[in-house]
Amino acid sequence: MSELTELSFTVSGRISRPVAEVYEAVADPDRLSKYFTTGGARGRLEAGAEVSWDFADFPGRFPVTVVEAEAPRRIVIEWDGNETVDDRSRVVFEFAPIDDGTRTLVTITESSWRATDAGAKSAFGNCEGWTGMLAALKAWVEHGINLREGFYK
Repeated sequence: MSELTELSFTVSGRISRPVAEVYEAVADPDRLSKYFTTGGARGRLEAGAEVSWDFADFPGRFPVTVVEAEAPRRIVIEWDGNETVDDRSRVVFEFAPIDDGTRTLVTITESSWRATDAGAKSAFGNCEGWTGMLAALKAWVEHGINLREGFYK
């Protein structure tokens, strides 16, 4: 058995909308700001872009680097991370059509934490955040409801 050297996690959810619509709800800063980045998103998630996400319920604006974007299937971003192997965290969003294209499976994988107690605490916190993001994405895209508003503060 090999030694655990890096921590990562994957969360997923199903959204009852076509893949292109769900992809745009993440890639488009105006749409993302409706349910996730409560302080606003600046910049579209396109390969090579430097964008920022602000969360009114958590202090600060976060710079985000878009490593890859293949509409409507995949987005890869990186940002500064706490307790990460190379001081960066990598997030991969994958969008797959299911049920004859009427629904979308969204899978989010984040990686690069140190295999330490502090690394695990940071990874678990982000896992909670991405799970909440998926629930908020579903509620907003399917029903126009902002689940995040008032949830953390």
